[in-house]
Amino acid sequence: MSDFKFSNNYSDLSEQTGARAGFQFEFFCERCGDAWRSNFVPYAAGQASEWAGRAAGLFGGILGGAAEAIDGVSDAGYGAQHDKEFQKAIAQMETHFHRCPRCANYFCDKCWNVDSGLCLNCAPSAEVEIEAAYASGKVYGVGEKAANAGIYDGKQMDVKTRHQLVCPQCGVENEGTKFCGGCGAPLSQKTFCTGCGAEMAPGTKFCGECGAKQGE
Repeated sequence: MSDFKFSNNYSDLSEQTGARAGFQFEFFCERCGDAWRSNFVPYAAGQASEWAGRAAGLFGGILGGAAEAIDGVSDAGYGAQHDKEFQKAIAQMETHFHRCPRCANYFCDKCWNVDSGLCLNCAPSAEVEIEAAYASGKVYGVGEKAANAGIYDGKQMDVKTRHQLVCPQCGVENEGTKFCGGCGAPLSQKTFCTGCGAEMAPGTKFCGECGAKQGE
């Protein structure tokens, strides 16, 4: 048999022996994964081997020898018929898929850019790219707006006063409150001078170290 060329976008579903002995191949689009399956072609010798084997199990003797002979015929003819049916399936597949001249892969109609004669991986749809870029830009814009709003709100927060975040009495974690949410115990707060950074008692108007007025 002459040589033939084929791609790797397929699964071989063929079976050599058994009641389902036969040839069938499934080809798939290398972009979306949608598949096309060739018609099932029975392998008569493989099916005969199955039934002969079952009969031999029941009756033995001469039927056992016949089953072995049929197995030999099945093995001898399988490879040649498999290649023949595979060639037919490839020819049928090429009517369902397009081969991209740029990337050399196979694609279904949905993943094919008819105008350019290339797959959508190599030649994306301009309309699709426009919508994707618009959506991406919208997400970026709202993210930037939210970040700016967060920066503004953050600038209004008191960052000079340090809070005791874990209650020394019960160990409950707090979020900058004056009293523990678990047991009500007062939580210490530390204030630092805006001028020299020295620690001061909460509510102090002037720093005891440098005299700088606080709250300015």
